[in-house]
Amino acid sequence: MDSRPVPGSGGDGGSNAPRSIAEVERDTGLPRATVRMWERRYGFPAPARDARGERSYPAEQVEQLRLMRQLVGQGHRPARLLAAGLEDMRRLYAQSREAAPARRPRAAAALLRLLRAHEAPAVRRELEAVLERSGLARFATVDVPAMNLLVGEAWQAGELEIHEEHLYSDSLYEVLRPAIARLESTLRPEAPRVLLTTFPQEPHGLGLLMAQAIFALQGCESVQLGVRMPVAQIAAAARAYRTDLVALSFSRSAHPTQVLRGLEELRGMLPVGIRIWAGGSCPALYKRAIAGVRAVADLVSIPDLLAEDFALPPRPM
Repeated sequence: MDSRPVPGSGGDGGSNAPRSIAEVERDTGLPRATVRMWERRYGFPAPARDARGERSYPAEQVEQLRLMRQLVGQGHRPARLLAAGLEDMRRLYAQSREAAPARRPRAAAALLRLLRAHEAPAVRRELEAVLERSGLARFATVDVPAMNLLVGEAWQAGELEIHEEHLYSDSLYEVLRPAIARLESTLRPEAPRVLLTTFPQEPHGLGLLMAQAIFALQGCESVQLGVRMPVAQIAAAARAYRTDLVALSFSRSAHPTQVLRGLEELRGMLPVGIRIWAGGSCPALYKRAIAGVRAVADLVSIPDLLAEDFALPPRPM
């Protein structure tokens, strides 16, 4: 899920200089809201202060945060990782790296074989089996992104036809939607109501579905409008459904200017009390801050961001 250099790989250029919070966010992939939430909740990280009184993070803490992001994405809980300590985190990460090559070819071969054989029911059964083994949180944050990558690479290499890639996507919808629906009885009245959609130029909706799963696990009611929604209609829907949060997804291929202008336009149409979160793999989201819009780099950070923006205590996932 993460292409950034890992600790110990030389990816930080060998520098042991302390980092600012912006540099920590850039180097670890953790939103600064998550870093500050962990600081308040767990007492880690424990930054110093520079001459201007700004937080300054030692290189070892940055390494630990980078490891935590990787391991939390694999299903580990922050509190347990911190109790284990840095050395144990390094061992856990090394073990996961060693095990991944052995697991991935088997999983990829099974899924790709079923897609190429046009066995639609078997594809759904395979996805349901992965969901059953992993649980919804890991399935949405780890398994689905990994499978998306594998299927995308196979399509680009000419190993899958377009209709076979569409079979995969449609099967994911069929598996995830019932799993999300089963969580309706666990909704929390104090949780924000979330509107999920994309801009008119964005045809990809799997990111929305994965985010909806995490919101549901946190007890949030959601209104899913699908893809390609005009900006004015997003604003109208946010009012009509009395939503507290508009969550938007952008793929890597999204045009940066359209993304940034659209977000600025939407922010101007909505009351200040309705928050906007924008996530996905579009690089433009993380290069320039937009007033009143939160860039969400990772689904794993959603529980902490809900606590930050809505004072909603995170549920274990």
